[in-house]
Amino acid sequence: MKAFYIKDQKQFMNRLLKSELFDHFLLAEATIHGAISYSVDGHINRDFFDTEEQGTLTADGSEYLPFSHVRSICYELIRGKHTPLYMKFVFVLSPANAKKTILQTDTGFSAEDISGIFLNLTFRDGQMVLTTGVSYRTFSLDRSFDNAWDTLAARFLDNHGIDYDVR
Repeated sequence: MKAFYIKDQKQFMNRLLKSELFDHFLLAEATIHGAISYSVDGHINRDFFDTEEQGTLTADGSEYLPFSHVRSICYELIRGKHTPLYMKFVFVLSPANAKKTILQTDTGFSAEDISGIFLNLTFRDGQMVLTTGVSYRTFSLDRSFDNAWDTLAARFLDNHGIDYDVR
């Protein structure tokens, strides 16, 4: 796990909420505390969608909605004169993207070994931190995939001009 302290929070929030930068991630959950608190559960409510929409959303085994489906809602909850007191977004790679990422790293792990690959964004006390995370299906002392995911997350931020410190 690596923690990336975001330097230009305004630029980052614009990229998060006003661009497609994070749209390929799934949103597992979001919490926003402002004048009131909001909690978003990213699990797909299958009964809400018709069969065709369900098939499209869950074709690769996803259980969460893509961030693109809720980005505008999150934007509306955050925008305004006041900065929220606290925010947390938990992003997860889709099963298809997770499989590609696992294969790309060549660490010896398979998609069956890893149950989730995460980016967690937290804003608290004026600090915005993006942390990486990996959830394994079985216990392993091997952290080669964690390290690879940390490197890929840093490359993602670098490639998109997001300035950060690592602590």
